[in-house]
Amino acid sequence: MSGKKMQIWIIFYSLLFALGSLLAYYAWTQFQKSRDLLNKGVQTTAKVVAYKTSRGKNGTLYAPIFEFKDRSQELVAFTSSINSSPPTYEIGENVKIVYNNRNTKNVKVVSFWGLYRISVILLMIASPLLVIGGSYLLYSYN
Repeated sequence: MSGKKMQIWIIFYSLLFALGSLLAYYAWTQFQKSRDLLNKGVQTTAKVVAYKTSRGKNGTLYAPIFEFKDRSQELVAFTSSINSSPPTYEIGENVKIVYNNRNTKNVKVVSFWGLYRISVILLMIASPLLVIGGSYLLYSYN
């Protein structure tokens, strides 16, 4: 392979590796935020009071609307960012949540996907980029 063509491939795979590294770093920071929220936040129970509906490719999607009382006994409502069909929760169902006491808009459902979905999705994208980019770079320098 010619020197110039080799340099183009090295740049391309370096960019893949850099993008993978950036996504992995962002996944780690999201994981840390969830862990900090679990450690420092307030855990309570929220009740599913309604659904926010939207149209998807295959029909109606449902996002649960939760209500809970914060430490000052004020009723707070929040809508999940996860849509599903069929609905994940039944109306009237109680669900464990955690929220930031200083910012009740920072609320997460205490479940694997509720806490870590962003980290998992970012790592699923970052992993092949790191492996492909890193492997090529290691191979090209040997």
